Amino acid sequence: MTHPTSFHKILIANRGEIALRVIRSARALGYRTVAVYSSADAKSLHVAKADQAVCIGEPLPAQSYLRIGAIIDAARQSGADAVHPGYGFLAENEEFAQACRDAGLVFIGPSPEAIVAMGDKAGAKRLMIEAGVPCVPGYQGDDQSELRLSQEAERIGFPVMIKATAGGGGRGMRLVSSAREFPELLKSAKSEAKGAFGDDTVILERAIVEPRHIEIQIFADRQGNAIHLGERDCSVQRRHQKLIEEAPSPAVTPELRERMGATAVAAVKAIRYEGAGTLEFLLDREGNYYFMEMNTRLQVEHPVTEAVTGLDLVELQLRVAAGEPLPLAQRDVKFSGHAIEVRLCAEDADKGFMPQSGTMALWQPSAALRVEHALRPGSDIPPYYDSMVAKLISHGRTRDEARRKLARGLEDTVALGVTTNQVFLGRCLAHPVFAEGGATTAFIGQNVDALLAPDDGLRLRAAAVAAVLLHETSGDRTRLLRESGRALTHSLVIPLRFDVDGRRQEGALSLKSRQCFAVALEGHDVAIELVELARDHARIVCDGVMDSAVFHRDGTRLLLHFRGCPFVVDDHSRAAATRQGEGGGDGKLRASMNGRVVAVLVAPGDQVEAGQPMVTLEAMKMEHIHAAPVAGKVTALHVATGDQVAASRVVAEIEPLTPQNQDS
Repeated sequence: MTHPTSFHKILIANRGEIALRVIRSARALGYRTVAVYSSADAKSLHVAKADQAVCIGEPLPAQSYLRIGAIIDAARQSGADAVHPGYGFLAENEEFAQACRDAGLVFIGPSPEAIVAMGDKAGAKRLMIEAGVPCVPGYQGDDQSELRLSQEAERIGFPVMIKATAGGGGRGMRLVSSAREFPELLKSAKSEAKGAFGDDTVILERAIVEPRHIEIQIFADRQGNAIHLGERDCSVQRRHQKLIEEAPSPAVTPELRERMGATAVAAVKAIRYEGAGTLEFLLDREGNYYFMEMNTRLQVEHPVTEAVTGLDLVELQLRVAAGEPLPLAQRDVKFSGHAIEVRLCAEDADKGFMPQSGTMALWQPSAALRVEHALRPGSDIPPYYDSMVAKLISHGRTRDEARRKLARGLEDTVALGVTTNQVFLGRCLAHPVFAEGGATTAFIGQNVDALLAPDDGLRLRAAAVAAVLLHETSGDRTRLLRESGRALTHSLVIPLRFDVDGRRQEGALSLKSRQCFAVALEGHDVAIELVELARDHARIVCDGVMDSAVFHRDGTRLLLHFRGCPFVVDDHSRAAATRQGEGGGDGKLRASMNGRVVAVLVAPGDQVEAGQPMVTLEAMKMEHIHAAPVAGKVTALHVATGDQVAASRVVAEIEPLTPQNQDS
């Protein structure tokens, strides 16, 4: 016998687009919602959209969403009688699920016992081996000494994957190709896991060469029913974190889907699982699949499953948590068309996908796509959390139709002010290997040069458009003369000096008529006709082709969206020329992003080689090593472990090695 569970107000223990997604389905079912927020998120959209909100983040915004006691107190304070953990932070934390149970709150997710059984990678793998589920050979023992782990890595055979047992999202994960690099990468993985999850326990697995990453979505109710909702292909990854997900997988046949689905359903029935979950597998070239782990929560990529099944997975979570049986059996699950999702992340793909933070000055998502986000113009992107800022999802009758729609919608999306991976994602979608359905987990690594190759022709035309927009929005005397109707000589030439994405451009702009310009840059002449100019967009003709541009002017900086690509333009035309050598090779080590110092690896007086690690920063849950820009002696350290630093801050200084001081 099972009994219904009554609840009326749901506290969402997460932030951003995750919280907004839960609010949408909860509100549709008549529930009231409560948001929690850190001091860094006080003005966030999820706080504004919830019925109530409680601050839990003073004074540590980086850790506030992990403070179980504060979240339970927020539920009591607001009168919430249920908690939805979202799909991150505490969603797979058995202590949190138990704390909710102890406080009399309905936890919208699996039981603490199920989280313990399947949420821990080592324990889940042992259970699956006992159940006869195929697993990747590896080590998941309790002895975590460096000696034992090194011995086990040798036994398994390189390449070996190190994985944090409590981890997710690629954190605490390292690919090791040889015994020589194992100790250093083990230390790095454990450090990152400890910082992200509070647990540095790891497992080891043999690295399957160029596999597909396939996951099976399951649902189970407290009556003992369980179903699967097909698979998602999550093979396109960087730093072991997913960038593109799709359903169904191009590599999974109906027969293989049935076998993998049956494996997943049998696994969750064995532990009397309740709610949403995902079993993740590696699929090799021969069609063999191996269990990796189970995520005892809803996944970031669940919208592609919703698109092809027509189901609302958050609604299913709420109904199951209320004690209702699943409203459909396996035979009722139908699949329609193809769906693809990309993760728009605040990161610089050209700089090793380094996380970025700042202010999203202009945000205009495509109206043709499903876009999950919590952004608006002026939104702050803080350095404390995951780098993903939005998800863009398309659905089509065929895979190629879905891919085309997503590529178009991605190009139409305007995200200016914070560097994102927008262009990189578009190139992934357009690449022949992905277009043909052949992408494995090695896709980005094998094609990174092509995916990052600069488009010099587009950059030149964008620079010409920027030159005209800088001139026309400057409010200077030349523009006033034009607006007053006075004739201008065609010989008037305006010198140009500006940076486009950090690359210096010098040339000249000539006025040919009231609306026409000639821009000379890099030995090329680009003809620009300004057809329409509004506050944040323009209609222009560039070398005979009419096009649109979206822009945001902030002093001497122009943020430009042109032909599907963002550009950052810094105008130096009225500034004195930069002194030769300024800022280059000066021996100053600068922070590449906003972040927290987690390790200082040198001391004043130390001799360092160029490229030697000096300081490690943590930003958006990832650690980033900052290396010496030049060889020499460390003369000053301006940070200590635990400090928060801003991007471009000087964290250390080096006296460069010269022939004179080398001899001395």
